[in-house]
Amino acid sequence: MPRRRWLLADQLGPHFLDDPDQPVLLVEALDLLRRRPLHRQKAHLILSALRHRAAELGDRALLLRTDTFRQALGRVGEPLEVCHPHSRAALRFARSVPGLTVLPSRGFITSQTDFAGWADRTRRGPLRMTDFYRDARRRHGVLSTATGPGRRPRAESRAAPVAPPPIVEDDIDAQVRRDLDRWAADGVRFVGRDGPRRHPATHTEAQARLTHFLTHRLPAYGHYADVMSGADPLLAHSTLSSSFNLGLLHPEPAVRAAERAWRDGTAPRAAVEPFIRGLLGWREFLWQLYWYVDPRHRGANWLAATEPVPQWFAELDADAVEARCLADVLAAVRDRAWTHHTPRLLVLANYALQRGWRPTEVADWFQRCFVDGTDWVMNATVIGMSQYADLARVDTHPYAVDGTDIDEISDYCAGCRYLPERALGDLACPYTGGFESFLHRNRVRLAFDARLAAELGRRDEPEHREAVLAQEEKRGSTPP
Repeated sequence: MPRRRWLLADQLGPHFLDDPDQPVLLVEALDLLRRRPLHRQKAHLILSALRHRAAELGDRALLLRTDTFRQALGRVGEPLEVCHPHSRAALRFARSVPGLTVLPSRGFITSQTDFAGWADRTRRGPLRMTDFYRDARRRHGVLSTATGPGRRPRAESRAAPVAPPPIVEDDIDAQVRRDLDRWAADGVRFVGRDGPRRHPATHTEAQARLTHFLTHRLPAYGHYADVMSGADPLLAHSTLSSSFNLGLLHPEPAVRAAERAWRDGTAPRAAVEPFIRGLLGWREFLWQLYWYVDPRHRGANWLAATEPVPQWFAELDADAVEARCLADVLAAVRDRAWTHHTPRLLVLANYALQRGWRPTEVADWFQRCFVDGTDWVMNATVIGMSQYADLARVDTHPYAVDGTDIDEISDYCAGCRYLPERALGDLACPYTGGFESFLHRNRVRLAFDARLAAELGRRDEPEHREAVLAQEEKRGSTPP
């Protein structure tokens, strides 16, 4: 009989087990909810996924509910094994438990050995996702032009994407909701609003959503991938990030299925390639970078941002905000615990960067408030990219833009009380004034960035500069 395997809450898919008869341990640790306030819908999804996995496994599963993981492991009177955890803290804990064997990591396409070999060869300069993605495509034979579509490729679709069918909750979800209500009454704090479960909690649900995406939404993905809309927060996105991060889906079959859609002519390369780049490129790169780079990376703060995240933002108080884009996106986080990557970077993280909020606090906020938030993603995505806290290791420029850039790719500015082209005055867009203030405050640090240096040069008239700096200092971190 194989050892009992402890499945963590982000290891819930079939690829985390090797033997059809292998016994399994699952643990709900209430201290994780007490320690810091999670979004209510994130907590629901995690507990629902754990309990659904236990129900699927039946008698093979031992589900323990304790205050801490150590308490649960102390109740198991047999040797245990666990697949490599997905955070440094969890790995340290696992290695501290007597009798617990830590297995190699799984759930990713590129091995840590292959990544280290690539990174060691390129250490003469910063590690860039585009370079890694090019290498990964070659190594795994993905989107090879030598074997292109067998049929005439389909033109990129601009039709309104078909929304995925809603998740149907069951008795497990009902019990999770009752438990969360009871814990909230006992003093456990959550952020955000409760709502129907919108994200898969089982491999079957996740696979059904992936199939729907490949059929109905992938053909339009290239057109809608970087667009923002208050009328349609989903657009053509798969909304499967939480399914991959809970381990319900393995990324490689998803990459191959998207590639088949291109080869079969059912989706254009312009739609397939950005979806694959997100999985084989960004997701793999961020995971590998988390383990390859020294953990002190999390403490880096290249732009010396020192302001705390304000309470209105931390508490998802969208009603306090007048700027239409920020109000809508913050409300989406409050009501759904999810937005796609463009609002995250250009609305939420961009505003935090302009205001000089502490990168580690911003990363913690994203991790707690999004259903797909994980330490390994937020460490590099938020701290390294959006907050520009460690330029040399992650990306080539900060994700800082003004209101006119947001206007170009969204429908938010129409009807907003602010004007995106204005940096000064009562109608000045807080993103446009904030962007100029960010440039002026960091002019020395950003001098080598050609794009930002050019932006700074266009805004460097002394009287205008001082007026913008005074205006934005007065605005500070108050709700715009």
